[in-house]
Amino acid sequence: MNTTPQPDPRDRPARLTVGVVGAGRVGPALAASLQLAGHRPVAVSAVSDASRRRAAQLLPDVPVMPPEDVLKRADLVLLTVPDDALPELVAGLADTGSVRPGQLLVHTSGRYGVGVLGPALRAGGLPLALHPAMTFTGTPVDVQRLAGCSFGVTAPEELRLAAEALVIEMGGEPEWIAEENRPLYHAALALGANHLVTLVAQSMELLGAAGVAAPDRMLGPLLGAALDNALRSGDAALTGPVARGDAGTVAAHVTELRRHAPQTVAGYLAMARATADRALATGLLKPELAEDLLGVLADGTDGTRGTEGDAR
Repeated sequence: MNTTPQPDPRDRPARLTVGVVGAGRVGPALAASLQLAGHRPVAVSAVSDASRRRAAQLLPDVPVMPPEDVLKRADLVLLTVPDDALPELVAGLADTGSVRPGQLLVHTSGRYGVGVLGPALRAGGLPLALHPAMTFTGTPVDVQRLAGCSFGVTAPEELRLAAEALVIEMGGEPEWIAEENRPLYHAALALGANHLVTLVAQSMELLGAAGVAAPDRMLGPLLGAALDNALRSGDAALTGPVARGDAGTVAAHVTELRRHAPQTVAGYLAMARATADRALATGLLKPELAEDLLGVLADGTDGTRGTEGDAR
């Protein structure tokens, strides 16, 4: 083990001044992480009371000001606004002359590469797309979670090393994503992470309705093991009634869901069909068991055709 004392990053002269446009959950955390690496946050834009509180908690003593003033102060600007707002923001900043030649403009959208920063590039800015593959809470714990977090990195070739260096300084792991693959990359993350929250929340509600006193305590070990198995083994980790071809059990599930939580039926059926397809393709689901199962999933009933209204 290396026992040589390491210098405190706060004792090093700051290399870049950092500004944040959009104090949502992501921007202040990234700026705070860059501060730990020796950079200096100097300005942040925040509109809502919640965003002002986040900025004050994660970036104390950093002044809040309009976006154009943030760009005047910062060498590195984090554009951390919602995806749909990003193109208009970039165009507006470029049109008002806020972008300086040689200024680093970093957005954190998973959907976009550097193409969306075209107006800033034409104004002399240096475009980078650094998307942390992490869910954020808007609290200091986010800075800790960046350690080992993968970042989807897209940048012009001449800026690739700079982009990767920034990610490493934040404790992350850079993963190069081609410009044309950004939407697919983002869809993959949303499919896994965002939908997981919905599935877990629905499962907890149903367990509560079934009389379980602590759904979170019951689900924690099960979901932790399922996630670990899936990451290690992929489709080989599939288990449960769909993978086994237990059509009767699946039909009973659908009946109960229709009775107690009809809003969950469509999602259950869609995921069960996708699971059945994967289990069939990998040989986990035996073809002789699949026919009845797929019949239940096609009808959304106990196997007998219902009315169009029943199937919705």
